[in-house]
Amino acid sequence: MADTNAKLTVNGEEYELPIIKGTLGRPVIDIAALQESGFWSYDPGFKVTAPVESKITYIDGGKGELLHRGYPIDELANNAEYLEVAYALLHGGLPTAEQKAEFFEKIREHTPVHDQLRKFFEGFRRDAHPMAIMVGVVGALSAFYHEDLDVSNEEHREITAIRLIAKMPTLAAMSYKYSQGEPFMYPRNDFNYAENFLYMMFATPADVDYEKNDVITRAMDKIFTLHADHEQNASTSTVRLAGSTGANPYACIAAGIAALWGPSHGGANEAVLEMLDEIGTVENVPEFMEKVKSREVKLMGFGHRVYKNFDPRAQVMKETCDEVLEALGINDPKLELAMALEKIALEDPFFIERNLYPNVDFYSGIILKAIGIPTSMFTVIFALARTSGWISHWLEMHSAPFKIGRPRQLYTGETRRDFVKVEDRK
Repeated sequence: MADTNAKLTVNGEEYELPIIKGTLGRPVIDIAALQESGFWSYDPGFKVTAPVESKITYIDGGKGELLHRGYPIDELANNAEYLEVAYALLHGGLPTAEQKAEFFEKIREHTPVHDQLRKFFEGFRRDAHPMAIMVGVVGALSAFYHEDLDVSNEEHREITAIRLIAKMPTLAAMSYKYSQGEPFMYPRNDFNYAENFLYMMFATPADVDYEKNDVITRAMDKIFTLHADHEQNASTSTVRLAGSTGANPYACIAAGIAALWGPSHGGANEAVLEMLDEIGTVENVPEFMEKVKSREVKLMGFGHRVYKNFDPRAQVMKETCDEVLEALGINDPKLELAMALEKIALEDPFFIERNLYPNVDFYSGIILKAIGIPTSMFTVIFALARTSGWISHWLEMHSAPFKIGRPRQLYTGETRRDFVKVEDRK
């Protein structure tokens, strides 16, 4: 509710702009009255604009705080399973034991995909990027569930959310298997969410006794949780904008996947591994870091646009990273290189003063590399995890009246000019 008003004076005219306070964070100024003044607001990148009201996720970048439905991210990652977090994002709070069992069972029932969907994969080249495949096959799900696509129907919205969260690991693993020329592996009802994904990724029909690794399973589940939602970021905003048109939810999530694909967004952990390739060896780290200081090169996986002191997800991910590397006993030069970078960034005053700390992308990239997941799959896993957040925002938007998204612009092109026939143009 508006507690007081701000005043805007334009060309001698005064306009009252309501100030609205939320439960946490900065108050916002409702600038709807600006339209009466004959002006638009100008905010490239939406850095100070709040286009939506939401109850799902809260971030305080200055404090390094991330809350999902009020729960701190580290407490969720260390104590809850990813699907419990997904339930909280969808329904407003963590489930009771009974609600958890029922929700987990619903997810388990919907993990398989329609057998005809495998034909969609055959339309892609074998060397297609897995994200390109995901954009296509997730959007194509609407062709298989067209009877449940009435976005005004609450039951249709609910079953769609379940289907998307359940089927994303299956589709993600299929996109990897297809690129490797290996047969698809169907999900198993006796495995949990993270176990199923790893099984579908790495098992083959020849594996009679597939062995699970509890350390890797926990790490994968934490990666899912730490990427589940992040407020109004580029891909979530894309899902909401697409959803504001009334588009079906599968198309909206596919749009989110496309936005996430960008190297400045979901491709960040992939960029970390590419940076390590460019550095080459541990001996080259000091020289590389000096180039970072002189702004000759960019340090990927360090610092964050939102978090100004530290990324609250990074500490959880660092502990998990240490556990995975110790459990696997991997002697990988690239991982040794990453640890050398981390050491300098955490000890050198240049990086400390500028808050260039390792972020969640740095550690998640190292973990995924250690597990044996190729860099091309990193963003796919991000999309898999973020689906629970995307669909929660889509559900929230459709639970109340909303307007179609229609940003304005500052036009700087040609003014009106007359048409000239082609033979008279010079």
